[in-house]
Amino acid sequence: MGNVVCHSNATHATGNATHSTSNATHAMERPELEDPEFEVEALPRGAEMAAGPRPHGSLKEQRAANSEQMEKTGVQDRVQALRVRQTLELLDEMHEEKDASMQKTREELSACRQRMSLLSKQQKSLAAQTALEQDANNMAAAGRLEAASRRLHAELENEEALRARITATLREDENAMWHIELEKGQFEEARKHLQEEAGARERRLQAHAARQLHQEEEAWGKAQRNRLLRTRKSMHLQRELGLRHQKLLEDAQKNHRVAVKFLKASLGRVREREQKEETKSQKHMKRRMDAVLALKNNITANRETLRKFQAWGQARAELAEQKARAGKELTLARGGDACRHLIHQHRHQELEAERRAFEEEQKLRRQEIVSKILKEEAEEQRKRQRHRPARAAPRRTLRDKTWTYISDFCEGKAEPVTSGYLEEEEEHEHCKNLWLTKGLSTESVQVDLSALHTPEDILAEPEIPGLWSEDHKLHQVPKEEVDQKPVGGTKMERDILARTVEQLRGGIVHKQVVSGREFKGRPFNSKPEVIHFKDFDVGKVYKKKVTLINATYTINYCKLVGVEESLRDFIHVDFDPPGPMSAGMSCEVLVTFKPMINKDLEGNVSFLAQTGGFSVPLKCSTKKCSLSLDTDLIHFGSYTVGETTTQAVTLTNVGGLGTRFRFLVASGSSDALEDFQPELKMSSLFTFEDKSVYEKILTSSSEPHFEAFESLVDLPNRRESEKQDEADVATMVNGGIPSEELTEITLGKITQGEIGPFSSIKVPIIFAPAIPGEVEVRFKVIFKDPQSPPLHFRALGLAVDVPVWLPRPTVDLKICMYDRLYQDSILVHTRSKAALRLKFEVCKELRGHMELLPETGYIQAMSTYSVQLKFFPRHSLPEDAGKYFDKETRVLEAPMIIRVADQIKPVEFTVQAIVTTSDLELSPSEVDFGHCTVYEALRTEISLSNHSLLPQMFGFVGLPKFVDIQPNDGFGTIMPLETLQLDVIFQPAKAKEYSFELVCKSEINRCFRLSCRAVGVLPPLELSHYQIKFAATALYDTSVATLYVINSHLSMNKLTHSLPRIGSEEASPVGPTSFEFLPPPDLPITISPSVGTVLPGKRCLVQVAFRPVLSHEVIMKEAMQITAKELETKAFRKDTFLQKKELWKQSLNAIRTHSRDRPFRVSIPQAPVTTKQEINSSSPQYEIAKANLTRTFQGKFDKFVVPCVVASGDLKDRKALEPMNFSPHNTLYLELWCPTVAPPIVVTSGKGQTVFDFGDIAVGHRGIMKVSLQNITSEDLSMEFSVLNPNGPFVLLNPSSKLRSGNTHVLALSFSPHESIMAQETLNIITKRGTLTLTFLGTGVASMITCSIEGDVLNMGYVMARESVSSSFKLQNDSSLPIKFWVQLESLSSTRAEARQQLPKFLSPAAHRTEVVGTQNHNGQSVFSVSPVEGLLLPGKAQDFTVTFSPDHESLYYSDRLQVVLFEKKVSHRILLKGAAREHMMFVEGGDALDVPVESLTVMTAWDPEHREEAEDLKPILVTLDYVQLDIDAPAPPATRELHVGCIRTTQPAAKKTGEFTLDSLTWLQHKGFSIEPSRGSVERGQTKTISISWVPPADFDPDHPLMAWALLQLRGDVKETYKIIFVANVVTGA
Repeated sequence: MGNVVCHSNATHATGNATHSTSNATHAMERPELEDPEFEVEALPRGAEMAAGPRPHGSLKEQRAANSEQMEKTGVQDRVQALRVRQTLELLDEMHEEKDASMQKTREELSACRQRMSLLSKQQKSLAAQTALEQDANNMAAAGRLEAASRRLHAELENEEALRARITATLREDENAMWHIELEKGQFEEARKHLQEEAGARERRLQAHAARQLHQEEEAWGKAQRNRLLRTRKSMHLQRELGLRHQKLLEDAQKNHRVAVKFLKASLGRVREREQKEETKSQKHMKRRMDAVLALKNNITANRETLRKFQAWGQARAELAEQKARAGKELTLARGGDACRHLIHQHRHQELEAERRAFEEEQKLRRQEIVSKILKEEAEEQRKRQRHRPARAAPRRTLRDKTWTYISDFCEGKAEPVTSGYLEEEEEHEHCKNLWLTKGLSTESVQVDLSALHTPEDILAEPEIPGLWSEDHKLHQVPKEEVDQKPVGGTKMERDILARTVEQLRGGIVHKQVVSGREFKGRPFNSKPEVIHFKDFDVGKVYKKKVTLINATYTINYCKLVGVEESLRDFIHVDFDPPGPMSAGMSCEVLVTFKPMINKDLEGNVSFLAQTGGFSVPLKCSTKKCSLSLDTDLIHFGSYTVGETTTQAVTLTNVGGLGTRFRFLVASGSSDALEDFQPELKMSSLFTFEDKSVYEKILTSSSEPHFEAFESLVDLPNRRESEKQDEADVATMVNGGIPSEELTEITLGKITQGEIGPFSSIKVPIIFAPAIPGEVEVRFKVIFKDPQSPPLHFRALGLAVDVPVWLPRPTVDLKICMYDRLYQDSILVHTRSKAALRLKFEVCKELRGHMELLPETGYIQAMSTYSVQLKFFPRHSLPEDAGKYFDKETRVLEAPMIIRVADQIKPVEFTVQAIVTTSDLELSPSEVDFGHCTVYEALRTEISLSNHSLLPQMFGFVGLPKFVDIQPNDGFGTIMPLETLQLDVIFQPAKAKEYSFELVCKSEINRCFRLSCRAVGVLPPLELSHYQIKFAATALYDTSVATLYVINSHLSMNKLTHSLPRIGSEEASPVGPTSFEFLPPPDLPITISPSVGTVLPGKRCLVQVAFRPVLSHEVIMKEAMQITAKELETKAFRKDTFLQKKELWKQSLNAIRTHSRDRPFRVSIPQAPVTTKQEINSSSPQYEIAKANLTRTFQGKFDKFVVPCVVASGDLKDRKALEPMNFSPHNTLYLELWCPTVAPPIVVTSGKGQTVFDFGDIAVGHRGIMKVSLQNITSEDLSMEFSVLNPNGPFVLLNPSSKLRSGNTHVLALSFSPHESIMAQETLNIITKRGTLTLTFLGTGVASMITCSIEGDVLNMGYVMARESVSSSFKLQNDSSLPIKFWVQLESLSSTRAEARQQLPKFLSPAAHRTEVVGTQNHNGQSVFSVSPVEGLLLPGKAQDFTVTFSPDHESLYYSDRLQVVLFEKKVSHRILLKGAAREHMMFVEGGDALDVPVESLTVMTAWDPEHREEAEDLKPILVTLDYVQLDIDAPAPPATRELHVGCIRTTQPAAKKTGEFTLDSLTWLQHKGFSIEPSRGSVERGQTKTISISWVPPADFDPDHPLMAWALLQLRGDVKETYKIIFVANVVTGA
């Protein structure tokens, strides 16, 4: 079927291929139509027909449609060609597979035929041997041979069947091969066509590559030409820059020499000024220190006052508490309810507080009304008396006085208080008062002054005299005025107003919904949006009006909330709420700003509307300077020496603050000058910085004395640094500015002055060139305002010199080598309008090395002239040049002269060059490789040094075949003064002595030689591999490689092969040769065998195993770090807990002591003390460290070289301690490449351990252990597991075939021991990246439990009904495993209910009955109970069990079975429980059974307790006696039976303590042959007595008829009972 399908598919593909071939040919003819960037979707056929003829644009659309159809056809052709190609490839693959299969089948058929031939031969041989043995009558051998013949016959038949199957398979493969050949023949034309297409495509690609190469070559040539042009241009620019730099350097040196003259005078003036400022600063600092001390004293006094207030408050609170407690005790003493008294008192206080609040509110309303009236009257009176003299100002409060003083003090306008001037002591007193006021207002002390008893303790005074006196009474409004008209209107209006005010005060807002739309956003818009007070002056008052516009949908309200806390002392807002405002309506707010400090302020003015709150930003900015220059570059252009020109620069100030300015000339290195700091005129005690410090002191209330002290102590340091900066600036300014006469670009008359706000000033800059060349001067503008940075600008000018000049005054030839020619062109310019004759001269010292051509020439008017410079330095240049050549730096500076006709001063220029050597040096001068075998290569390093200042190309040429030089095969470029390290590799081809030279040539064809020698060695042994590259091996995995040690030394004929020898020494003898591998210690390499002997012509197999592991030192280091981190974490947690605890205690102390001045101690966490723990390979830290390192292992690569020494002779021939004669020169070397990678799968459970111990498991039970595996690679892994022992106790429960990247799989393994053994197995988890080995251990322990009951039957005996008796037994655990047990009763089992559904087997004999559960209680409770029912038996321990028998009615067949179950499934012991119950004390047991043990379902009537003693019913007891007489002549022993009479021990009271029994009719029984002993007696409670009955047949006994007799047995206990004992006796004979 597979062949038919393939054939049909191939046929279909052939048709497609033919179609695709034609399409592909058509597509190749028109390649320009296949443009994938333009695709036009064709209209449907119906749409084209419906469109009809279209005269405009139809041709274009038709072309587009044709193009699209051609594109689709081309795509289909390519798809069909791809399918044909895939079909051909598939046929080729099938052909190769079938061919290989046929070849393999033929080999198997040939092997089968050979086996059949061999079996036939063996069969014939056996037949001949069988005939011989039969002839010799050796039947045993003949039988064995016949059996062997039959076995061979069966094997021959099997081989014949196998041959038939192989032949059939071969025929099928041949048929399939024929079909494939036919398919390939059908596709032959398509294959040829595809090959032709591939050839054509290859030719097109080659043509395209040739065109592209041509284009690249053209582009490269163009780029080279551009690079040369850029190089020439850059060289020209470098020459011009060098000339300009030289000119500037000369000018700077001249200016420096002139400026030094004026330095000393400037320094003197600066020192005088520094001394004056130092004296002034010391005085100023002294005053400030005194102020700081006074301030500190005031702070201390204020703190003491606060402590007093707090103590008074605490005393008052304690007094109130004592009063409350006394009142409570008094109430309790009177017999009242203290809680009720407290509640009444509390309510009384609340009512009193409400009353006082209402009175205060009424008083405020009255005061508002009165104030409005008084304000109106005062306004009218002011209008009337406008021209009258003003009244005296009202008395100011202490707060007004304080803030007035602060504002005046900050502005420097402090005036004397009592006299015409203010001394330092008075200022200190003002500071004290100010600090006291501020401290009292910010400490928030809650003190009731009414609780103070002594008037002398009151420190504060009222602003209005008599305000705080007790005699002062509040203003009382007459009652009739109050009753006339309510202040707040009617009651309803007051209620509405109260609710509205409460909602506004509580910040409750309402949503505004109009026409279903809810208003969201800012309720009021302000104009302007920001209230900005610009450029304010301290002391003045500024006012601004702000318009608030209702932006909501309907009526809204607006209320002023206030300004921020930081602005309340400077900002006052006047706002009269307009009431309800419709949408779009506006109201005005007047904001008044009275600045008291010169500082920028920012904040918000908050309002509250019905829909929410909003705020208007407020900013207050001081006056500032904003300075700028109109340009930063003034370019004068070119001017001839002697001319003068002027340009101006404009300085503009757009700020509101004016300042002084100064223009300075900055030197070339003055970019980093400090800002100019002019002297400040101190109009008050503190400067601007002091004001900021003082403000900081005023605003800080917690620890002001520390901050103030630190701030003021830092001021001297800042002053000293400012003085130093001023001194440096003055030095640079006075000493670095050259005089105006010698400076070509100078400032005009205006260099400093005052610039006002919003103004500009022009400063002239003058350019007067005196020296030819370009001039550049930098200027700087500094300002008195410390907030204004300096401004910089520069001025450029060019001074023109004489007519003939050189653009390059210095010709730099760069670095030149000896004995090499260098040329350059010198260009001469002229400004003259006439032709001039020029003569070029070279100094006489350099005429043998340098020349100028031509020596004489003419330069035309306003043109240039070129001169050729040739420089050929020789080795005599240092001696010839003399002073023009520096031998240390190798720099040559040669002066050249151009003499101009009719001009006295010649034109000079300089030729510069650095002359260097071209020597290369090889070190060492001679290399000795020593001894080297032909199987290895020796490498040594040599140094190649370049003593030249230029890079040089070099190369080692003419190298022998056995020498190689790396890198780059000995070719390269060496940089100036560089030393390269080269590797010379020597690998001899034969054993001999080598001596050769290495030649290194430089790019100038200089040769440098290096001598080398070596000795070639051919060892007697060789290795099959001298280099082993292990695959990437995971940690704790093993990779194994094999190699052979070969002894190919067979003869001493040197003509047939090379003899093993050392250099030119004698050859090694032919014979056994020994070897030994000597691996270095501590390598993860194992070589087996490492020692051996190889005979001539033989080889020895050697295995090399590589098992990478983590070193013990690395694991120990990681374990120590983990231990240290754990200790640090524990110590940190402990310290953190202690610190929090200490802080909590200190916070409690701080709360209790309020603001007592005690030091705040914080415990400093001590560094964790790491105790060195003993860490070994079995500790958990070691395992954790090993797992962490394994997971984070990044991989490494190691390369090891293992020597293998060789010696002649056999190891067996040497003596015990005699060493082999190993030669060091015959040593072979094995190179091992050992890459180590992280394991692909790691164990994440059990701290990364790979050894898992199940521990002790009971035999027959199962322990399950789960192992978590994680794939830590970046790809999914397929896993395979090694096969565990199928008969072993270990089982892998859930193997997985694939583990995705980053996922975790949990393996479940079980350990089920079948016997008491110690088991160990390994599980290999195999992936393509490595193998993970897991080791499992477990111990099977047999559960051995012994029971103290013998026979497994526990008989509880007789017991009175409705009483109980207990018995105990023990279970002993003799195994080493703790055993969990359960005790179960058969009567309580789940199968008991099913068994009771069956009918009882009354007629079955007792031996055939299977039920073990007998009579049960009628009350439903269990007859037998056991305690405990479950538990755990520890190894070697015993457990006591108590069985209780509790019957509720009389029965002789109580029974049950007790089972001891181990581990919920194994039954270790089955114990039968028996018992009997009686209604009376006495019982008789023995005799034959006359009833069944199954109790009747009929309920028996119980005995009447009143007639128990009258129970005289006869109860039968059958006793059968069998007299066994085997021999008639011999007497036989009598037949005996026993009856047991017992008395039950009971807890019931009874008249008799003992029971009695009596047996009558003894005489008659004796006549019958019966003997009964005893016939009567008494039985104690809990005891039994035995009645022995024996019978001997009398003389008249008839054996054919059994003897029957009876007797009465009377029992007297609590009742009298009579038993009728029936004796049945017979004789049993042996017949």
